[in-house]
Amino acid sequence: MEYAGIGGFLVLVLNVWAIVSIIGSGASTGGKVLWTLLVLVLPVIGFIVWLLAGPKSAKSVA
Repeated sequence: MEYAGIGGFLVLVLNVWAIVSIIGSGASTGGKVLWTLLVLVLPVIGFIVWLLAGPKSAKSVA
């Protein structure tokens, strides 16, 4: 039973990380909204799709 709780917590952490990365990406506002909705509506599948094909975080040039 406790493994389900750990798995759920892991999915939550990964989805929060994905959403923060989406918001910080160079994608358009509409793209950010669509990616965020995908991750929120389909947490596991949305995260995997975002990981493979989502917008990359904006690189700061220093």
